[in-house]
Amino acid sequence: MSQAAHPGLDVLLKALRLPTMLATHGETAARAEREGWGFARFLTALCEQELADREVRRIDRLRQQSRLPADKTLATLDLARLPAKVRRILPTLCEGAFVAAGENVLAFGLPGRGKTHCLCAVGHELVTRGHSVLAIPAYRLVQDLLAAKRGLALAHEIKRLDRFDVVLVDDIGYVQQDREEMEVLFTFLAERYERRSVMITSNLVFSQWDKIFKDPMTTAAAIDRLVHHATILELTGESYRGDAAKQRNRAAPDSGKEGPK
Repeated sequence: MSQAAHPGLDVLLKALRLPTMLATHGETAARAEREGWGFARFLTALCEQELADREVRRIDRLRQQSRLPADKTLATLDLARLPAKVRRILPTLCEGAFVAAGENVLAFGLPGRGKTHCLCAVGHELVTRGHSVLAIPAYRLVQDLLAAKRGLALAHEIKRLDRFDVVLVDDIGYVQQDREEMEVLFTFLAERYERRSVMITSNLVFSQWDKIFKDPMTTAAAIDRLVHHATILELTGESYRGDAAKQRNRAAPDSGKEGPK
């Protein structure tokens, strides 16, 4: 097998959009000659390299499209602070079986308990496994849906969101909606029911969701759809941010006291 490439090979590989083959075919051909590969093994090696790099590029695109905070990963999550039940469930969620089943993950807790970090960490793991994820604050999701409705494009916007296997809706408890806003949020949740997964963080327990949806029937219908196939995480304990502030205060020098002599 000659190392010399056909004069038009680079052009063909560019036309076929095979950038890894384009970059590595010469080096791979040299190795093939040294080790006595046949043509089939040489072609297999090129294809394997292309597919491996294509998967890396695909994961990179999914991560960029996800809008997940880069610093809120499993590696940066303080597992010791999580309740024992959450620690047990987390590895299973990261495997992503709930996504294939169109199930939901709901995280509840007071502010600063790690709800967002926990679900973002799951989101990053799902992306690594090839799932498409979108992380979006609840207020922005409602604004986007409402703007689409007023532009007579709500169905189109919901279809666009339907391309994501998982939509992570953060801080739904902070959304105090009027009726029109409530309706578009309910429509979004109802359209994904049993087909696509949502992950939701909320500082309000279900008994307080009438503050979100206002109407009792709509509140009940939304909760019913979300919990029918769902894993519920309850984040308790002390506030991460509160503890961090206490640690900073303890570490800061006391400017009001004279130092040791």
